[in-house]
Amino acid sequence: MFNLGKFRKKQVHMPRILTLANQKGGVGKTTTAINLGTALAAVEEDVLVVDLDPQGNASTGLGLDKSQRKNSTYDVMIGRKTLSDAIVETSIPRLHVAPSTLDLLGAELELSESARRTYRLKDAIAELIEQMPESIHDRNYSYILVDCPPSLNLLTINALAAADSVLVPLQCEFFALEGLSQLLRTVERVRNTLNPELDIHGIVLTMFDKRNNLSGQVADDVRAYLGDKVYKTVIPRNVRISEAPSYGKPALLYDHTCSGSQAYIRLASEIIQREKTLRAA
Repeated sequence: MFNLGKFRKKQVHMPRILTLANQKGGVGKTTTAINLGTALAAVEEDVLVVDLDPQGNASTGLGLDKSQRKNSTYDVMIGRKTLSDAIVETSIPRLHVAPSTLDLLGAELELSESARRTYRLKDAIAELIEQMPESIHDRNYSYILVDCPPSLNLLTINALAAADSVLVPLQCEFFALEGLSQLLRTVERVRNTLNPELDIHGIVLTMFDKRNNLSGQVADDVRAYLGDKVYKTVIPRNVRISEAPSYGKPALLYDHTCSGSQAYIRLASEIIQREKTLRAA
């Protein structure tokens, strides 16, 4: 098992809600949710991954087959179940998941005329937080990571309305900045209308190929555009990361020595340090 023992458990705080969003698919969003959650759990942070993507890849990648998804985020969004009802333990200590099913595809239509339709997830998380006891145990979450679908639909708007901050995985490719600009405009609209406290926690560059000049150029352009909002850690293109989901494991459990796993460990460290800075401000 990988060693992150140099980090210490923080004092108990209200959970930080980080939404992982990018309307473009295939950028490493779900992979980042899975492996960041695993890395945070390894340093004794209690983490909940909320799978809000109808594809349910975060649930599958954390080892949950469909038989284990008795209650899902679909049930939560339509008000049939509480978020607490949907939470399932994973094989990773301190890491839980609220799984998704394909039923979530119909949630947007079902919620179209519902009251507080953009705040369904926010309300569900608020109810969960109210249930969290004062003592430390395995559901006193310090981080809630929300994995969004690859679109700017009502599910993603719910995730942004519920979040403290947005974490944006960004693939190092030609159209990266164009897609990022669209997402930033959406975040600004949500901040102005639904969630005035929302901000960008950071941009994580994914699928970086050091042999490809384009990857380096995109990374330079994004850093020039967003400065310190871009994490120093870069996630490399790595075959072990790609293989891990087929075994129902995060890459950090499948092969903790590979370059991708080591990068996610560094990203978790960087996020923890950034959180300390934010809380001290």
